[in-house]
Amino acid sequence: MHSQVASQRGAGDVAAGGGEARPAREKLHHLSPEEMPFALRLGERLRRFVDLVGRFGAWFVVPLVLITAFDVTMRKLFGKQQVWLVENVSALFGSTLLQELEWHSHTVLFTLVLGYGYIWNTHVRVDLVRENLAFRKKAWLEFLGLTLFLIPYCCVVVYFAGIYAYESWAINEVSASLVGLSHRWIIKTVLAFGLIVAVLAGIAVWLQVAIVLFGPRNARFPLMTLEWPEETGTMIEGKERLDLDKVEDQLEVKARKMAEQSSD
Repeated sequence: MHSQVASQRGAGDVAAGGGEARPAREKLHHLSPEEMPFALRLGERLRRFVDLVGRFGAWFVVPLVLITAFDVTMRKLFGKQQVWLVENVSALFGSTLLQELEWHSHTVLFTLVLGYGYIWNTHVRVDLVRENLAFRKKAWLEFLGLTLFLIPYCCVVVYFAGIYAYESWAINEVSASLVGLSHRWIIKTVLAFGLIVAVLAGIAVWLQVAIVLFGPRNARFPLMTLEWPEETGTMIEGKERLDLDKVEDQLEVKARKMAEQSSD
């Protein structure tokens, strides 16, 4: 009887841990900000910086859309008026300048959100294998991928991107077009900076995964690219998954609040 009870406890612990055995009496401990080790606090600071840069970079979708729409409209419908604007108002209305501003905006948007996409787990993954692995195997896969691929590769690209930007600044590179943009080194510097932010995002996740693998197994703290075994299925692309059958209809909530206010 005693051995049967013990085996049942062991089975329950494995089920609760997502396939990972855990001592029966070991309880999960959610770390407070004061209890978190230095590595986690550093990772959180890096995450906040990457998040801030990503949110700033995301705003460049606005000039990208506006400039593209304006350029296409002027070229297709108001060609003569565009020439008049260039000759009498500003060279910025020229199609060449507008098109270069378009791809400059696209470059800023893309490079500054690289790290943001990673810390929120919204980047592209091929999950045919990963999603079927146990939690610690997922953590090891993330750890090895960061250690051997993402961080080293991005560091190499940052090095060459820095040389690329410096040489552009040294010769004061301008557009190949006579009516294009000057100071080409600015956009090349933004490219290098965005890659640096991607490296910082990788380091932030690496620090978390290292604590997951080598720290106490009962410690719990917010994760960026993984889900704790007991939380599997509660997140999708870095956001909390909502059960529509359980979530209250927001229109009904608003109607009820308005009715309560009117009755008061």
